[in-house]
Amino acid sequence: MADNGTTIAGTLEAAGRLDKLLAEASGLSRERVKALIAEGQVTVSGQQATSASAKVAAGADYAIAVPPPDDPQAHPQDIPLVVVYEDADLIVIDKPAGMVVHPAAGNADGTLVNALLHHCSGQLSGIGGVARPGIVHRIDKDTSGLLVVAKSDRAHEGLARQFADHSLERAYLAVCQGHPSPPQGTIAKRLGRSDADRKKMAVLPDDASRGKHAVTHYRTLEKLDGCTLIECRLETGRTHQVRVHLASIGHALVGDPVYGRTHSQLRPILARLGFQRQALHAAVLGFVHPATGTSHRFESPLPPDMRELIDQCGHSNR
Repeated sequence: MADNGTTIAGTLEAAGRLDKLLAEASGLSRERVKALIAEGQVTVSGQQATSASAKVAAGADYAIAVPPPDDPQAHPQDIPLVVVYEDADLIVIDKPAGMVVHPAAGNADGTLVNALLHHCSGQLSGIGGVARPGIVHRIDKDTSGLLVVAKSDRAHEGLARQFADHSLERAYLAVCQGHPSPPQGTIAKRLGRSDADRKKMAVLPDDASRGKHAVTHYRTLEKLDGCTLIECRLETGRTHQVRVHLASIGHALVGDPVYGRTHSQLRPILARLGFQRQALHAAVLGFVHPATGTSHRFESPLPPDMRELIDQCGHSNR
């Protein structure tokens, strides 16, 4: 059934894993069902479903609210892209800060999707829907760095499985405020929508019935004046994970307008540089190619604005 802004409802005839049963019953792809569960669009026996892997009993009633695509008119645009790797099944892009990944309210064009539709001549996986063709994962508008996009459905399914089982390698470089103590460690805190602001994510109690478990490993690479260059490796890939986790231990990202306030010591430096984004860069991406089975690993160097920020922080007292 097409995603046309309708509700699909019925009764499950068998017991088993939720996403598998809903895909079979609704005609939607399994990945589409998982996405709708994550967006809070699925109810089972009158309760909002929160886990695609949950086991459900036969006879349970379900309802899937299928919203229309954010922008059914997404169109190709000749926007320059930094292509790190490309073949018939997938493409790896080094995204600049400031580029939105897919069209949505307030960003109807100029997005990575618009650029990809032009670059790939429309040859992108359809699993993500009309508005998000090929999009397996995202990084924030103001985060720079690597992401992989599926050109074929088999690549989309295979990459989505690796994201789901956390088998990909992902490492971010970040400049956080202050100096984390200990200098390296693990942040394992549940994340979900903030009760105070639904546009923000927040740390939730471990026993919360909503949200998702999230794990970030960090280590100090270089102590700077008033801030620190750190590496963050993700076991999970939750929305705003690095930003919220670091803010939760008192070390919000430098320049983050949502989850942290800039320390007075750093404000003159940011103003002088015109640095107006969170200092976060997706530096490493590794995965097994879904079609060939070969391992791929890509690295992206720090962009000029973050290199300049680090240089200025490192020499601010000289």
